[in-house]
Amino acid sequence: MMKLKYQSFIKAISLGFVAFFTINLAAHTIEGSDANFVQAIDGPAIFPFIYLGAKHMITGYDHLLFLVGVIFFLYRPKHVIYYVTLFAIGHSITLLLGVLADVRVNGYIIDAIIGLSIVYKAFENINGFKKLIGIDPDTKIAVFVFGLFHGLGLATKLQEFTISDNGLVANIISFNIGVEIGQILALSAVFVLLSVWRTHESYLRHSFITNTALMTGGFLLAGYQMTAYLLLPSF
Repeated sequence: MMKLKYQSFIKAISLGFVAFFTINLAAHTIEGSDANFVQAIDGPAIFPFIYLGAKHMITGYDHLLFLVGVIFFLYRPKHVIYYVTLFAIGHSITLLLGVLADVRVNGYIIDAIIGLSIVYKAFENINGFKKLIGIDPDTKIAVFVFGLFHGLGLATKLQEFTISDNGLVANIISFNIGVEIGQILALSAVFVLLSVWRTHESYLRHSFITNTALMTGGFLLAGYQMTAYLLLPSF
C-alpha cells in the first residue's frame, strides 16, 4: 500500500513539473527593470551584468533542464565538472560571438532546438537510441554541440535590445561570467538533491518516469517555440 502511494506521489510530482513548465514556457527572457537597465546603460557595468547573467541562468529552466539530464547519471563530481565545462565552453563561444559579432539567428528556432536538446538527453538517459536504432551516441560531442545552441539562445535574448557599444565587450563578458556563476549555483543545488535521492532505491526505479517528464517538457518547449515561429514576428 505504501509502495503504491509512493509511486503515485512520484508520478504526481512529474506531472506537476510538466504542468508548471507548460505555464511558464514564455517566462525565460530579460524583461521589466532588467530590460530597462540593459538598454539605458552606457559604459562598462561589470557587476550589474554579472548579476543579470547569473539571474538569467538560475531562472533559465531550459538550460537547467538540459543540464539536469546531463548530470542525471553522473555520480562523481569530477565527471559533472567535465561535462558542464564542455557545455560552458560551447555556450560561451556562441554567446560572445553572437552578440559581439552580431551573428543573428531566429530566436524561436534556436529555442525549439534547445527544447529538443532536453528531449535528446533524456531519451539517451533511458537508452532510447541504443534500443531503437542500435547506436550509442557520443555524449561529450552532444553536450558541446548543444552548448553552442544554448549560447545562441542566450545571445538572441540580448539582441532584442539596443545595447551601447561603449563598454559592450566588458559587459558581455561580465554577463557570461554571471551565467557561469548562476550555472554553478543552480547545478550545485541540483547535484546535492540528486545525491540525496540516489541513497534511496527509488532513484533508479523512477529514473524512467523522471526522464520521460524531462522529454515531455522538452517537447512542450519545442512545440511552443515552433508555433510562435509560425504565428509571431521573429526576434
